[in-house]
Amino acid sequence: MHIYPNAKAVVRALAPDEPVILNRPHAARRAARFFVEKFPGKVLYAVKANPAPDLIEVLWDAGVTHYDVASIAEVRLVRGVLPEANLCFMHPIKTAKAIAEAYHQHGVKTFSLDTVEELEKIVEACRDPETGDPAADLRLCVRLRVSSEYSELSLAAKFGCDLLEAPGLLQQARQHCDWLGVCFHVGSQAMTPFAFVQALDRTRAAIAEASVVIDMIDVGGGFPSAYPGMEPPPLEDYFAMIAKHFEALPIAYNAELWCEPGRALCAEYSSMIVQVNKRRADELYINDGAYGALYDAAHVAWRYPVRALADNLRDPEIDFAFYGPTCDDADFMQGPFPLPSDIQAGDYIEIGMLGAYGAAMKTGFNGFGDAECVVVADEPMMSLFDGSRVREASDNVVSLR
Repeated sequence: MHIYPNAKAVVRALAPDEPVILNRPHAARRAARFFVEKFPGKVLYAVKANPAPDLIEVLWDAGVTHYDVASIAEVRLVRGVLPEANLCFMHPIKTAKAIAEAYHQHGVKTFSLDTVEELEKIVEACRDPETGDPAADLRLCVRLRVSSEYSELSLAAKFGCDLLEAPGLLQQARQHCDWLGVCFHVGSQAMTPFAFVQALDRTRAAIAEASVVIDMIDVGGGFPSAYPGMEPPPLEDYFAMIAKHFEALPIAYNAELWCEPGRALCAEYSSMIVQVNKRRADELYINDGAYGALYDAAHVAWRYPVRALADNLRDPEIDFAFYGPTCDDADFMQGPFPLPSDIQAGDYIEIGMLGAYGAAMKTGFNGFGDAECVVVADEPMMSLFDGSRVREASDNVVSLR
């Protein structure tokens, strides 16, 4: 496999007319090692963030052995790439056929749920098809609804049982499983460790009311990455706060602590080269957009780091907005994206931090969407793991008292 030194080398070699995805396996490997070595529990990769088989293999080689899969397609994908991986079906709503295939064909034992109906569906789908006996090795996780107020993107509305429902559901689930957990998700890009404190306090209340043995606490995802205007505290502070409150929960003495990072493991894995097709004042028409890897830039106004790749662009930067290549007015990204004021049609731009939900969101709408993938050796445009974030001892430290 040819490895280019950086984006400029890719442009010189390919002069691409279509977007090019730049992958950095070393960045994903480094992020995975950080979590595996420093998080005080088990690390599951949330596959939905980026299901690329090459990335999944990189994470496995770096020590990530458990994978949060949310569909039967993800179950099949990861099982095909990693025959020995531990797959956990963490979507709270699944079809009976998907559950049965996951359990009987792919060895999935761990399932998430947030209603009695889903519990009954799991129990029935996992019965022995010959004897009708219930499965004796189910590992069930009751998902609790928690606040997303400290996160950039909420995940509080769609899934999770409330505190009134949770105790009864935990008691019923306990009767059907070999191992019982509680899981939650504080939302994507949680900008303070206190997001997890609130959720763990809610978890404590649910467990205390249920009075059942809990074997696992899964704090979900939400671990942040760095983006323009979003510089989170050190991840070590999140880990320390989670560990402190986990240890105080009324759970089994040997209970496990899990997390499900997606964005934090893969955001730094990819960037993308786009070409400017037209300039109109402070608007640039580029060849990727709302229906491609820049879905979040259009639909939730996510800001990504950008840089011009031509050496002759030396004018001061101004803020630009982007239009994507499709015929839709909705194919628009407000930004702001600061670039040299003399940038013109034909110039190339690198857009960083697209490893999470970027390449995974690309479509073929309007005939656009092709993108070659190459490997580059340079560092991501922003990073939490490259050693560049040096802080004073008192900076951003979460009090554990």
